[in-house]
Amino acid sequence: MLFSPEQIIAEFATKLGLNLKTLTAIILILALWSLVWKGMALWKSTKRNEKWWFIALLLINTVGILEILYLYVFSKDRGIPEPN
Repeated sequence: MLFSPEQIIAEFATKLGLNLKTLTAIILILALWSLVWKGMALWKSTKRNEKWWFIALLLINTVGILEILYLYVFSKDRGIPEPN
C-alpha cells in the first residue's frame, strides 16, 4: 500500500496530536529560527577567518544549537584579535 507524501505528513501530524496547519507553522518557525542563528554564526566565523567552523556550521543542521554554542562559547575572544 503506497501513501502520498501528503498522507504521510498528515498521519505524522495526527500522531503528534496536531493538525496539518499547526505542524506547518511549527516547522516554519523552527526553520526561521535556525536560519537567523546560522546566518549570525556563519558571518562571525567568516569575519574571524575560521574556515573549518564555517564548513561545520554550514553543513550540520541542529536547529540553531551548534550556532548558539559557537557564538557564545567557542568564538569567545581568547586573546586573538578579530581581523579587520
